[in-house]
Amino acid sequence: MKKEEMEVKCVLTLIESQDLNERESELLKKAHEAASNAYAPYSDFNVGTAVRLKSGGIVLGSNQENIAYPSGLCAERVAVFAVGAQFPEDEIESIAIVSSSPQADPKSFMPCCGCRQVLLEAESRQNTHIKLYMQVRDEPVLVSKSALNLVPFAFTYMKGV
Repeated sequence: MKKEEMEVKCVLTLIESQDLNERESELLKKAHEAASNAYAPYSDFNVGTAVRLKSGGIVLGSNQENIAYPSGLCAERVAVFAVGAQFPEDEIESIAIVSSSPQADPKSFMPCCGCRQVLLEAESRQNTHIKLYMQVRDEPVLVSKSALNLVPFAFTYMKGV
């Protein structure tokens, strides 16, 4: 048996909050507001998402848990699915994903695997990258230029990009 090794890179940038531009700061602020509307009585892990559309609009989402697990939804899917239902012709430009929960770890805060695939498919549907901003409380912001950075072995991806 021949053994080969592969190296997979995840390119992320860490940015201090004060170094963000006004649009980025606004998107993160909206995501923090959305997190305050999370319904997370079982995990006590509030997450908020703000999606900026190419048209300039912002759509919010927060995690919504349900005792009949897994009937709840993560904040990312709530927001991305709302965009698909309400603004199907508008492209997603960027997404801020935040948590204010004390147990959230700033070094490992990421969308779950299901949300990563949903974000990747949103990129694929619109055939453009979506910039992601991830923040825990007021810690530095982790930035990814594309959802593909979070899903190195994705099922499918964009054509021609």
